[in-house]
Amino acid sequence: MQTSFDYATIRVVPRVECEEFINVGVVVFCLEKRFLEARVHVEEARLKALWPKIDLDQVRRHLGALCAVSTGHASAGPIAALSQRERFHWIVSPRSTIIQTSAVHTGLTDDPLVTLEGLMKRIHP
Repeated sequence: MQTSFDYATIRVVPRVECEEFINVGVVVFCLEKRFLEARVHVEEARLKALWPKIDLDQVRRHLGALCAVSTGHASAGPIAALSQRERFHWIVSPRSTIIQTSAVHTGLTDDPLVTLEGLMKRIHP
């Protein structure tokens, strides 16, 4: 049975004032299936081409924290204790940092994990 889900693309925006970005992942939320997960894959060469001085370790740490928030891992601090819905909305909230998300999109899925993997393949073929 198909259920609705929401998702957003995760982006690295090395120089916020230029609004240039590289898609690095996806976050998928399916309330009915109690699913919330983010996946990321950083292509270091692409980021370095966009901004040679980018701190890749810092980017990896921030993306790791975002993934930890999505799963509710204790390492993510108090935000990890929020409900899945609240964590999803925290992740996709607009911000002016180097880690941002796209607008939220919706769809239908039989399996949110398969959908997440398919969306990751679209941004990282």
